[in-house]
Amino acid sequence: MTKDTVGQIDHEGMYEAVCSFPQYLKSGRERVLNEIPSNWPGDGVQAVVIAGMGGSAIGGDILSALAIDHAPLPVTVCRSYTLPKWVGTETAVIASSYSGNTEETLSAFDDAITRSARVLAITTGGELEARALGNHVPCIKLPSGIQPRAALPFSLSALLTISEHLNLTPTKSDDWHEAVEVTQQLSNQLSNLSDPENLAINLANVLFQRFPVIYSSEQLAAANTRWKNQIHENSKSFAVGNLLPEMNHNEVMGWARFGSELKELAVIVLRDRDDHQRTQRRLDVTRSLLEPHAHSWHEIHSQGSSRLTRQLSLMYMSDWVSLYLAILNKTDPSPVGLISQLKAALVDIG
Repeated sequence: MTKDTVGQIDHEGMYEAVCSFPQYLKSGRERVLNEIPSNWPGDGVQAVVIAGMGGSAIGGDILSALAIDHAPLPVTVCRSYTLPKWVGTETAVIASSYSGNTEETLSAFDDAITRSARVLAITTGGELEARALGNHVPCIKLPSGIQPRAALPFSLSALLTISEHLNLTPTKSDDWHEAVEVTQQLSNQLSNLSDPENLAINLANVLFQRFPVIYSSEQLAAANTRWKNQIHENSKSFAVGNLLPEMNHNEVMGWARFGSELKELAVIVLRDRDDHQRTQRRLDVTRSLLEPHAHSWHEIHSQGSSRLTRQLSLMYMSDWVSLYLAILNKTDPSPVGLISQLKAALVDIG
């Protein structure tokens, strides 16, 4: 794979956007530190909801994962037109839509306003910004001009930074520095197209014309989702995933016949040092039982000290693998034609 090969297929610059992840993370954090609204969300907040879809919701998944054993109040992600019934005046609702025109998020925003929730918007503009201004809701503006999924470092840094005073996660300033440093190291390594040891290119070759299956612990659900979605949107390939220990109680039986179709499955396992000790044991035993029947089995270990860095190191790898798989598939990683067709058809129906 060469830069010319990538350039002939990657017409909209996804390679450059993926390379820029560390810089986006750093600048996104710096931008929002200067924009934090002083009056949001106020006192007495009892719960936090992040309303979003696709790439604009992944930041919420990360926040939820970081908050799970730290936050003094519940944090949930809403991927729907309506908010949970319990949302009310003591709920902080963050509506996240990169384009500002995601219909599910706009509907959830309106729902939050109707219920007098403490609302904040994160967007580049569009209808969400207009509705925020019209309802005197604080709005964090993101840089425009890239695909929403490539804007994750911007939306994530905005989300984590504006919610810091709620003490939802253990993330500190040093964690941000480490996250930038580790993802920059990965960028330097994985952007090198001439390196025969480039792990992202090698994994893309393994996944090429195979069926990717992503396994991880429950604690890495956000990274698992990111891997699947990046393969779907960038590579235009189908992928599935599941979480342990739940997978050991049902899906493992889908392997029981050891049929020839299993040789089409290329398994990627995401691992982290904080996985529960029994889950780590389950991952090892699951591998011993299933690996001989799969096409391939690869484990990727998180990097870094902080939980933020370790989550991002795993997720950032998916950006590179899916990009290179798109090149192998001879498909431009940026356009999402079927999504555009689906949205157009919904407008016609409406």
